[in-house]
Amino acid sequence: MQRVTATILTIGDELLIGQVIDTNGAWLGQALNNIGVWVARRVIIGDKWDAIWQALDDASSDSDIIIITGGLGPTQDDLTKPILNEYFGGSLVLHEPSLEIIKGIFARLNRPMLDVNIRQAEVPDVCQVMLNSRGTAPGMQFEREGKLYFSMPGVPFEMQGLTENFVLKAIREKFDLGEVLHRTMTTMGLGESFVAERLKDLETSLPENIKLAYLPGHQAVRLRLTENVEPGSRSVIDDYFQQMKDLLSDILVTDEDISFAEAIARLLIQYDKRVTTAESCTGGYLAAQLTAISGASAYIHGSVVSYDNAIKEGLLKVPRNILDTHGAVSEQVVILMAKQVRVIMGADYSIAVSGILGPTGGTEQKPVGTVWIAAASQDQVVTKLCHFRYDRLHNREAASLQAFNLLRKLIESENQGTQFSD
Repeated sequence: MQRVTATILTIGDELLIGQVIDTNGAWLGQALNNIGVWVARRVIIGDKWDAIWQALDDASSDSDIIIITGGLGPTQDDLTKPILNEYFGGSLVLHEPSLEIIKGIFARLNRPMLDVNIRQAEVPDVCQVMLNSRGTAPGMQFEREGKLYFSMPGVPFEMQGLTENFVLKAIREKFDLGEVLHRTMTTMGLGESFVAERLKDLETSLPENIKLAYLPGHQAVRLRLTENVEPGSRSVIDDYFQQMKDLLSDILVTDEDISFAEAIARLLIQYDKRVTTAESCTGGYLAAQLTAISGASAYIHGSVVSYDNAIKEGLLKVPRNILDTHGAVSEQVVILMAKQVRVIMGADYSIAVSGILGPTGGTEQKPVGTVWIAAASQDQVVTKLCHFRYDRLHNREAASLQAFNLLRKLIESENQGTQFSD
């Protein structure tokens, strides 16, 4: 089976200086990997003619596929199209189907079209046009010496549509890719080195066409098995994945490539339960993740952001003497927050979080990174004290993962008849 390689070129000064994060490269890398294309490199290039030209030469020297995003806008700093036109020896011509799309977009917005907008429908006459139904810049496909080149807008929504509708199909038709299979799990409770120690014998036994990747985060470790399956061969990835699950059963969060919030949502739907949150330091972050999932109304009806003690006391009925005696960041307070919000919202389960995320607010007794978490059901409340060492945003992320995992364990123990263990 031939190994097909790709280079991803993302263009724009705003990417180089960090004003905009290159999410296109990451998304494309995953999409290509999923169909069996090896991404040799991802390169960010500024809006400079010579730099883009050189990057095309470099990519063409050792890649079968070159994908370019960005630089197709209507302004003078958008150089991709004129460069590609010269690089492939073409002449710009007006592409009427693309022009009709552009006219339709401006008509719906009730805005006048300028000459620069019309010129966006111009394409090199040596390319195959990929109609962009989501925007004003058409995509372009070129071929030279058996290599495929794709140029797409930098707007992620538009780029993703063109990739799914045209690019992946063209690549599959051109190259014999075989099949690439992935299995991903997420664990929490052991660091990467300790997880690797458990898996060392299994990892040694993996056949050559199966690779294990460790993807550590602040609180969790994701593990991905990837198998390259040649035509006519039988896949064995599930056998090895099950062995991994058995070895890591006590720290396994989910055996799918989903977020903690999605794992919680699936449990709640499976058992027909509702959840609510009472959040202080996380400021609604838990609820935001739960409601970002389509169909969230089936398992969450409301939440309380009790950032100020007045809300904890007035709405959640946490007694003032408890707040004064133990402080807002305490086990006593999160227990009461979890109990009260569950009753107020009529939910089966609740999560409460109170902590000091930093960089200010810490004391000698409760330093920055101190977070108390509680998860409650009708029958019990479980708590966890965490000490994080990151900056404010990463402490918030870590707190949310720990909160979701505590809730997951409570839901599973009550609905699967097992003993709760943290």
